[in-house]
Amino acid sequence: MARNPTVTAAEIARLAGVGRAAVSNWRRRHPDFPAPVGGTPTSPEFDLREVEAWLRAQGKLAEVSAEERLWRQILATGDDPCETLARVGDYLLGVERGDHDRTPDPRLRAVLDEVAAHATARGAQSTFDDLWVRLQHWPGLRTNPTPEELADVMVGLADVAGGTVLDPTCGCGGLLRAAARAGCAAAYGQDLDPGLARVADRWLALHQVPGGVQVGDSLRADAYAGQTVDAVVCAPPLGMSNWGHEVLAYDPRWVYGLPPRTEPELAWVQHALAHLRIGGSAVLLMPPAAARRRAGRRIRGELLRRGALRAVIALPAGAAGRHRVPLHLWVLRRPDPEESPSPRVLLVDTTAADSDLPEVYARVRDLYRRFAADPEQPLEEPGFARTVPLIELLDEEVDLTPGVRQPDLLPVDTRQRLARHRDEFQTLVTELPRLLPAVRGEATPREAATASVAELAKSGALQVIGPFRSTAREASPSEPAAVLDDRPVLTVDDVMRGQPASGRADEQLHPGVELLPGDVVVPVTARRLIARVVAESGALLGRDLYLLRPDPAALDAWFLAGHLRSSANARHTSSISSSFRIDVRRAQVPRLPLAEQRRLGEAFRTLDAFDRAVRRAAELGAELVRMTADGLARGSIRPAAGNDVGSDNQQ
Repeated sequence: MARNPTVTAAEIARLAGVGRAAVSNWRRRHPDFPAPVGGTPTSPEFDLREVEAWLRAQGKLAEVSAEERLWRQILATGDDPCETLARVGDYLLGVERGDHDRTPDPRLRAVLDEVAAHATARGAQSTFDDLWVRLQHWPGLRTNPTPEELADVMVGLADVAGGTVLDPTCGCGGLLRAAARAGCAAAYGQDLDPGLARVADRWLALHQVPGGVQVGDSLRADAYAGQTVDAVVCAPPLGMSNWGHEVLAYDPRWVYGLPPRTEPELAWVQHALAHLRIGGSAVLLMPPAAARRRAGRRIRGELLRRGALRAVIALPAGAAGRHRVPLHLWVLRRPDPEESPSPRVLLVDTTAADSDLPEVYARVRDLYRRFAADPEQPLEEPGFARTVPLIELLDEEVDLTPGVRQPDLLPVDTRQRLARHRDEFQTLVTELPRLLPAVRGEATPREAATASVAELAKSGALQVIGPFRSTAREASPSEPAAVLDDRPVLTVDDVMRGQPASGRADEQLHPGVELLPGDVVVPVTARRLIARVVAESGALLGRDLYLLRPDPAALDAWFLAGHLRSSANARHTSSISSSFRIDVRRAQVPRLPLAEQRRLGEAFRTLDAFDRAVRRAAELGAELVRMTADGLARGSIRPAAGNDVGSDNQQ
């Protein structure tokens, strides 16, 4: 029998919009606070319904979303959440197909009743999508999910649009999901874990993506033996010691050499190549050691000589989610034996990049596009990327580590860039005190009634538009028609960086909502809650952004944006503590007279300008330190009189 959903002290704090210390206080000071029902003495768990009732009676409850409640019911069944979610997928497929003869597992009846209600309100796909995302951030998940941004980069480099895709270690299907977003024609997967494989298979089925997912060990029991596809994307398990070296010694997949026992990743590389049609591409997430270990140098050499390895891209630390080491992307291509291999390989080192990940990824995609268009043409971006001749790589070590092969910045370029950065930095530092808003302390904090964004929308004080999701499916009747025009599109990256709209309409769905001055935009997924006020019209609303359009007669835009960015609202709006997914409708805004809103809004506007300047100064400062250290070490700059390292008169 299913038990009630439980919550930890940290989750209670998030429900109430307070810190964990407050929950500890309540437990000590209030004898009627619910007693623990599980967990450990250091991390107790409490009955969610009892906690909600207590918080509601105390006037402290920030209501949990219906989606969060459903997820907690799934966890409360006591079964493996992957298996439970797969059964939810079965149920949703049955509902969509009109298969009402299914008798649900009695233990899941309450869960499936909730699922049915969600599916009626939001649709089967959206219901399963939300649960799928929550599963990725569940601490007990038996795999390391690839972050969505990185998955999109991988399928983009593999050029999956319109083609068939295979992921032989698909887990819950994150890379297959990214391939579907990119417009693949069919998606196939395999995974050793039955629960993970079933979840991925149900996601594909609910989204009507042709293909499917099989259960099994792809190296030892390949479910797709003999089948070729247009692209392979894969994040293979790292450091497997028992991958089948003994039993697979004579396997026909080892075209480039038998992988040593200590090189399981090179087995996955050859498995991917074996499943590609001639000319097809594969992108694998690899450990950095695979590019340099002596045991694998012979296979690396063969991959280069035959033209199978096209690029190695070193990622920043932390870009691959739970993997904290700076992993690599290997981009491969099934070579045509009738063609001469490319004489160059693209090596990209993003480990020292000082930009946000979306900007780094955009730069990587552009570089690879340019390289793929003309592989024989030398390509060089000092300190970042270089097309390296094969003859330089085919030495005794065959070290493919991108950072080892990068050229230094030219001395003259270093001095000029250093001077420009120093001048901009000095100007910013001079301006910072002027930008800091003048404030004074209050004897007692202001207490005012609040309203959620959802309540403000119901009252007509603002409109909530979007978010419109990244998808390759047809538009539903309830969505605005797709448009393609030459107006710039505001992207999530633009909002995060505080820059003007830089995106363009493409072949995927685009809502075509024009932004107006005073609109407030909030990313759905971000590392921190960001709210930006639109300064001018002319751009279009991009995907995965909330658009809040306040009525200027009722609500000041800067007042709204400032309160959305508060720490309290960061807690209120985050639907999962570790996922950084924002539900802006839950944010709380004080009810104040318009004149007071405008006074506070002007302070928030000044604070926003200060924030932008501080972040730019930090970026410039880090770049100045790096460039100066590199220049001093190389001798391209030297300390001048008075140790004025940045002086323009250096020789």
